[in-house]
Amino acid sequence: MSPLNIEKGSSKHSAYDLRDPHAERLERHTLAIIVDNESGVLARVIGLFSARGYNIDSLTVAEVDHEGHRSRITIVTTGTAQVIIQIKAQLERMVSTHEVHDLTTEGPSVERELALFKVAGKGEPRIEALRLAEIFRANVVDSTLESFVFEMTGTPEKVDAFAELMRPLGLREVARTGVAALSRGQ
Repeated sequence: MSPLNIEKGSSKHSAYDLRDPHAERLERHTLAIIVDNESGVLARVIGLFSARGYNIDSLTVAEVDHEGHRSRITIVTTGTAQVIIQIKAQLERMVSTHEVHDLTTEGPSVERELALFKVAGKGEPRIEALRLAEIFRANVVDSTLESFVFEMTGTPEKVDAFAELMRPLGLREVARTGVAALSRGQ
């Protein structure tokens, strides 16, 4: 039997499967970090990621406690389970960090993103863009004779799906806020 012939029911992998069977699986995690609202904190958090070659898929920051001078940083990142554990441990060691929550592992959570889409078009593509916007519950926030700006909130997957459908209809520009997330319940 040649190496490319795999018997039916064999426990061997396909010759066409080039994935390393020993490689760890990449996981997407949403981290919520409560930090002091002071200059340089965000730069240190981002520096932690960039110095180790970790990618940030989404980043949102806002002050959440004016009197306590605290901000919430929400980061969506992807890595192996070991990399995620390491990221959380390093964030927790930062002096300005008060809390680190992995919303992906702590239970059910809600994620939303706000996005603006500029779509240019006339005639049938323009009508189709309006029809799809209605289906996705996107609001028209600006309109000219040649373009629309749609506003939509939803999961990152919903935002991606809407963008893909708008692309052939004249999508010109997209602005996204990044993920805002909260755990559900108490």
